[in-house]
Amino acid sequence: MINPSTRPSVLRANFRNLYADVFWYGVLAGSAIAFLSVYAARLNASGFQISLITGGPAVVNLIMSLPAVRWIESRSLIRTAFNTAVAHRIGYFVLIPLPWLLTQVGQVWAIVVLTLLIAFPGTLLAISFNSMFAEVVPSRWRAEVVGRRNALVSISMTVATFLCGILLDRVVFPLNYQIVFGIGAVGAAMSTYHLGRITPLASPMGAAAPTPQLPVANHRPLIRLDLLRSAFGPLLLAYFCFYASQHIPVPINPLFWVQVLHLTDGEIGAGNAMFYAMMTVASMVLPRLTARYGHRKILVVGALFYGIYPLLTSLAWDSKLFWAASITGGAVWGITNAGLLNRLMERVPAGDRPAHMAWHNVAFNLGILSGSLFGAGLGGSMGMRYGLLTAAALRFASGIALLLWA
Repeated sequence: MINPSTRPSVLRANFRNLYADVFWYGVLAGSAIAFLSVYAARLNASGFQISLITGGPAVVNLIMSLPAVRWIESRSLIRTAFNTAVAHRIGYFVLIPLPWLLTQVGQVWAIVVLTLLIAFPGTLLAISFNSMFAEVVPSRWRAEVVGRRNALVSISMTVATFLCGILLDRVVFPLNYQIVFGIGAVGAAMSTYHLGRITPLASPMGAAAPTPQLPVANHRPLIRLDLLRSAFGPLLLAYFCFYASQHIPVPINPLFWVQVLHLTDGEIGAGNAMFYAMMTVASMVLPRLTARYGHRKILVVGALFYGIYPLLTSLAWDSKLFWAASITGGAVWGITNAGLLNRLMERVPAGDRPAHMAWHNVAFNLGILSGSLFGAGLGGSMGMRYGLLTAAALRFASGIALLLWA
């Protein structure tokens, strides 16, 4: 690790703001984002409505991603990331007064509409931030910065989720959720503030040279059908199956926790905190496992065991097995999540990444959308407990697909 004192002051300031940004984002994710679907469930939202809350932004992402790239290319990445963060995160302030303004039915539909609306600037934010991050963090410091950001967001999400769960149990409904949404809004505002303090580098400072643009004569489109006929096609199908099975339980879980297990918000918050804590622990031991077994084996083993969370949840009758599911599920996800990206990078040729990653983005968002809608249908037709059992089986099947094609 390079001594921080040898870094230019602009780098040190940017790194501090990137750390503060992700810490406060963890506060947002562990409060407003973590409990939004639970709140909708307590308002008697249907499985379809919750699937719109969780999967609807994927539709926006699919529509916006390619046009967004063209739009962002001609603008300052730092300024675009800040402006889109403001537009995206102001939506969390709108959640606070909803109980004063609308009936329960009206609140559910307002949450659905708001989630879809903020997904538009959210898509621009995601694309511009990733590009901006590569621009302001030189390659020799990138692994260090990413590692510290992952640790900080895991810690803040764990603490925020646990404390918000306690708060929700001790304050009357719906004021308790208004306070939680307020905490999330503060986290969103502080995260955005630190994004706005990031400044461009005056010189490359060891950053990798910019990727040369393809010649104008090369008219290959960004989305290329020829890739589906290559070895990348089966890999993409396996990833789509995984992403779809990953999101099948998402619209079922909050309804199952509230309506079947009758868990308190504190018990749900404790379970989510356990999940994030174990995800952090797994991430810490992952480099050693990867060095020994490689990215593919880590991904396949993690994917095969990924169904343990909906399996144990479906068998639960109280908080104890739900907490056991959270502990084991967090550990498995901490391994699987990294394996997905690392194996993808191994299979994508360095000279042709944009087209491959564009197809991956399509598979990812189609998986979110189809999995969320299918999960809502399963919960309604089979019952929530059997829907979770089916989700566990399909997650195992997606692990088989990754074993065969990844």
